[in-house]
Amino acid sequence: MAVIKMILIDRHTLMRQGLKELFELDDNFKIVADASNRAEAFEIVSDYESDIILLDIFSLHEDGLKVLYELNQRKRRGMKIMVIAGSKDIINFMKAIEIGVDGYILKECSFLELKSAVYNIINGEIYIQPDLLSCMDAKKMTWKSDNEKIESLTKRELEVLKNLTVGMYNKEIALKLGISERTVKNHVSNIFKKVGVADRTQAAVFAIRSHLVNIE
Repeated sequence: MAVIKMILIDRHTLMRQGLKELFELDDNFKIVADASNRAEAFEIVSDYESDIILLDIFSLHEDGLKVLYELNQRKRRGMKIMVIAGSKDIINFMKAIEIGVDGYILKECSFLELKSAVYNIINGEIYIQPDLLSCMDAKKMTWKSDNEKIESLTKRELEVLKNLTVGMYNKEIALKLGISERTVKNHVSNIFKKVGVADRTQAAVFAIRSHLVNIE
């Protein structure tokens, strides 16, 4: 079996040194480089040939998801990426999956599990720590439910929802869309029923969560 060449990216020196020592007890692994910040990470990914990158993007004191996206753009062809996360942050987990990783595991895992995950990834599989799979399934169900709610809205109701989300009153929406205030009120009532909310604030949260409106 060919030696698996690895890059480690983590802010904590102890974490990098510990993983290096553990992996290199096995002749099948070699740590070719390690980095503690974004700049170092981009440099070594460009300069070193590696089979897989192990990183804790959330330990870098920077926008970890942005770093992950940029690493995906800069990495050499064929390089795999595995996130080793310090906490079970489901939002970051799902966003990392969307950006594109080959594996995602928590630091609470055993070294044997980590090593097995690396082998699976090198063999072309995607590895997600089992504890996270149920969270992913639940999140997918929420997205599916939200999509069904969005699809139930008419074009006009979507327009009204987007406008009330940015703080417009019924009268303002009516003037903007060229319809009566009573009609806007009816649309708002229908929106509440269709998306399962009780007030304008909840409707706005739904719209933002569903990416119908981006609030900077």
